[in-house]
Amino acid sequence: MTERLVIRGGYVIDPANGLEGIHDLYLAEGRVAGVGTAPDGFTAERVISAEGRIVCPGLIDLCARLREPGLEHKASIASESAAASAGGITTLCCPPDTDPVIDTPAVVNLIQEKAQQIGKVRVLPVGALTRGLKGKDLSEMSALKRAGCVALGNAHSPMANTLVLRRALEYAASHDLLVVIRPEDPWLADRGCVHEGPTATRLGLPGIPDAAETVAIAQVLALVEHTEARVHFAQLSCARAARMIAKAREKGAPVSADVAAHQLHLSELDIDGFNAMCHVSPPLRSPGDRDALRAALKSGVITAICSDHQPHEPDAKLDVFPSTEPGMASLEMLLPLTLKLVDEDVLSLSQAIALVTEGPASIMGIETGSLAVGAPADACIFDPAHIWKVDSSFWRSSGRNTPYWGQSAKGRVTHTVLGGRVVFELQPPLE
Repeated sequence: MTERLVIRGGYVIDPANGLEGIHDLYLAEGRVAGVGTAPDGFTAERVISAEGRIVCPGLIDLCARLREPGLEHKASIASESAAASAGGITTLCCPPDTDPVIDTPAVVNLIQEKAQQIGKVRVLPVGALTRGLKGKDLSEMSALKRAGCVALGNAHSPMANTLVLRRALEYAASHDLLVVIRPEDPWLADRGCVHEGPTATRLGLPGIPDAAETVAIAQVLALVEHTEARVHFAQLSCARAARMIAKAREKGAPVSADVAAHQLHLSELDIDGFNAMCHVSPPLRSPGDRDALRAALKSGVITAICSDHQPHEPDAKLDVFPSTEPGMASLEMLLPLTLKLVDEDVLSLSQAIALVTEGPASIMGIETGSLAVGAPADACIFDPAHIWKVDSSFWRSSGRNTPYWGQSAKGRVTHTVLGGRVVFELQPPLE
């Protein structure tokens, strides 16, 4: 049941509508009923004091693995929904590499029904571009769209050949479906596990050149020009990739891109000592690549920051480095890592919030990410100055595989509102 809520005295930042300042926010019947001024006849059932805090649209995460169905030993929809709401995230997209794969309406319905029963986060499945993610036979794209998939992609699985990719883009374009590409040429990657650079050489680890990413992007861009399909490049990791996307967008290509939050702060230097918590895919690249990705955010070439959340069980990170499973748990770090870019003068606060609200909403073509009157009543309230320790006292994800464990993070969510319901409230409250 939704309540008639007033979020009072907060500093509202709504990049989608150019709104910034101290305003009261009125929510009723699952929608935003008013900003600044109460609608006629409005009577609040609950008042949330947000003085000294930021109020923004609920965060939108373009890539978060929930591990269910099929990998419940790593995490579940329940555990990761709790982590998402604690991190201020109200909408997230889950990639299709579950077990079974999200290539039928039945699996889409299973995930959405489970998420709705738990009721802490809005889950938008990304359907499989090919059956079983095998890269050969196209999936039933129209059926997946009708079932609720907001986009299609092949996750980390390669396509069999460029002809299949061309047909997939043509089919997606005919159904006005966004295609999500995680660009990596599997032959150039060649089972590498870190960035091909001086750190890989010094540690004796097999490297992945940035050409693995740029070659894949060039291939897709050529087919986008041919098919006019809408394509989103997910989790860019290198400077050359960002430059390629910038040139394509200048020419009017219907493409967009995001970057994982950890790629904006870590680099290949952080794997020193064979730190498996920094084994991610795509790999952490050079400090120069990291700085170029930051510049691409500031210039508007990259329009979203995602968590690229991949929770693992402890054993997944305990083998020798190349044999450990890539990925880090990061749902609850999305906001602090984004806010850190503000502290480091990379972005303004409004720009940073846009990259986790308005930007991803625009990419996916969804109505969330805004506090306009009539928009879904999704909101995040956070204290940007509060410093907290990344440990089990606050952490809700089943995955503890983060290089930030035991460190301090700045920026703490106090309330998350989903469709007019308070789905997370920090206990004990901040003083």
